[in-house]
Amino acid sequence: MRHRRRGRTLGRSPSHRKALLKNLASALFLTERDAELDDNAPKVAGRITTTLPKAKEVRSLVEKCITIAKKSLPHAEEAAKYACDADRGSDEYKKWRKSEDWQKWAAARAPVVAAQRRIVQLIGDKQATAVLFDTIAPRYVDRDGGYTRVVRLAIPRLGDAGTRAILELVGKNDRVSRKAERPSFADDSDSSDNDAETTPEPVAAAADSDDEQS
Repeated sequence: MRHRRRGRTLGRSPSHRKALLKNLASALFLTERDAELDDNAPKVAGRITTTLPKAKEVRSLVEKCITIAKKSLPHAEEAAKYACDADRGSDEYKKWRKSEDWQKWAAARAPVVAAQRRIVQLIGDKQATAVLFDTIAPRYVDRDGGYTRVVRLAIPRLGDAGTRAILELVGKNDRVSRKAERPSFADDSDSSDNDAETTPEPVAAAADSDDEQS
């Protein structure tokens, strides 16, 4: 029995399950990469399709990674104050390496490096880690949690009829609710007024012709 055992086994061994969750989290982050020239470009950025139990299980790992990356952003901004824009190996860069600004930059950059190493340890993909820190984490600076959503699909998976679901990042593909504009009847009223003004003329003309006949 699995009393007080947290998480889903997903029918896999612990090592296989860990590798599966790493790959799913990396795949979600890599959908945000610049894939214009890639042959296998993602159809929709910030969204992957998998089974419902897998989506629910990997959701906690994805949000944990985003939280770690988001907490390192203030340190990255502090380190940017002492950074050098010169090319690596140039005289200006070598001079900056021997200055106090480099020591301040290294001290401010240390938490960011530690966070990046932690994310690489969790998901095992350096490219996905770079996309997370550069693109995804700055998007949720003002959000305290709930970075993902799971949407169940109506059509099951072909073959075993497994329940499919979409795991996507919040704020990327949100539906925008728009209020319908109230119809304006100004043109209709103007046209009706014009018709009302023009209709009595034939009646008046008919009345004059009756007077002449009499």
